[in-house]
Amino acid sequence: MFKREVQSIGKLVMRNLRMQGLETPLLQKRLVESWPLVAGPAIARYTKDVSLYNQTLFVRLSAPALRADLSMRRQEFVTLLNKYVGAQIIADIRFC
Repeated sequence: MFKREVQSIGKLVMRNLRMQGLETPLLQKRLVESWPLVAGPAIARYTKDVSLYNQTLFVRLSAPALRADLSMRRQEFVTLLNKYVGAQIIADIRFC
């Protein structure tokens, strides 16, 4: 009798994406879309735009006071966002 290695569909899909070079863009998109969930509804209300460039997440905010407060919590948000996605995608956040 043959013994087959059973794998979950999620692992097979991620392995296929990795082989095609599409895993990183998918994780980057997931990270950008997760900003409102990780930051919370109060902060998301003042967020105008979120983009990613060279492992830096750029978050445009409409409130200058909030920008100063969040700048002090940058590393906390980097850790939370990377943990949410499950990979080291960003190294820094810039609030503009």
